[in-house]
Amino acid sequence: MTQRYENYIGLKIAQPMPRVLEVIFDRPGKLNALTEDMHRELAGIWREIDADPDISCVLVRGANDSYSAGGDLSLVHEMTQSFDARAKVWRETKDLVYNVINCSKPIVSAINGPAVGAGLAVALLADISIAAKTARIIDGHTRLGVAAGDHAAMIWPLLCGMAKAKYYLLLCEQISGEEAERIGLVSMCTDDNKLYDTALEVCAKLANGAPSAIRWTKYALNNWLRTAGPAFDTSLALEILGMTGPDVVEGVQSLREKRSPVFDPNAEV
Repeated sequence: MTQRYENYIGLKIAQPMPRVLEVIFDRPGKLNALTEDMHRELAGIWREIDADPDISCVLVRGANDSYSAGGDLSLVHEMTQSFDARAKVWRETKDLVYNVINCSKPIVSAINGPAVGAGLAVALLADISIAAKTARIIDGHTRLGVAAGDHAAMIWPLLCGMAKAKYYLLLCEQISGEEAERIGLVSMCTDDNKLYDTALEVCAKLANGAPSAIRWTKYALNNWLRTAGPAFDTSLALEILGMTGPDVVEGVQSLREKRSPVFDPNAEV
C-alpha cells in the first residue's frame, strides 16, 4: 500500500488484495461513531483515492460487528454551540457527498449492524451497496431534531421511490438489510457471515474489469445524482440551520438520557 494514507488517524486503511483499498470505521465500544477527525478524513479521502494509480476499487466497511452509528454526539453538541463548528461540518459534508460522487474509482459498501448518518451517506452513495440481513439502517436526522440533510434528499427517492423515502425519512424508521434490498435501497443483501467475502468478491471483479468502461459508466450514471445537487444543497443547509434551533437540543439530550424526545409542536418554522 502506498504511503499516501499513512497520515490518516481517524479512519483505518487496509489493502486486502491488489488494487483494492479498504476504508474502515473502527471505534470499539462506540459503534464506530465518527469523531471530528474521522468526519474530516472521510470527506477528503476520495480525492486521494481518485488520484492513486495503484487503486482500482474501494471497500467501505465497519469493524467490530457494526458499520457506523453516525456522528458522535459530542460533535453534534459542538455544532449547536459554535458557528465555526457548523460551518466546518457543512463544508466537510458537502465535500464528502460530492467527492464520493466524483471519485472515478468504483466504491463498494459492506453494511452490517447499525448504519446511520455520515457513514450511511457513503454506504448508500457507494456504487454497489451490500447489506447484511440483520443490518439496521436508519437516517437518524429527524429523531435528532434536524432535517435529513447529508445525502438523503439526493439519493433515497432515486433508489426506493419518493413514497418510501418520505416514510422512512420523516418517521425515522429503522430498515433491516432484507427490507432495504426489497425496496431497492441497497444493491443486494447477504447472510451476515458472508457479507465481507461477498463484498470482496465484488471488489475483485471491479478491480479486474475494464477500467475506462467501469469508470465512465459510473460517471454517466452519477449524472442522475448531480442533477439532484440542488435538492441536496437545500437539505444540507436546512440541517445546519436546524443545529441552531431548540429541537436538536432536545434530540441530543434525549439520546444521552436514552428516552423518547419531547419536541415542542408549536415551535415556529
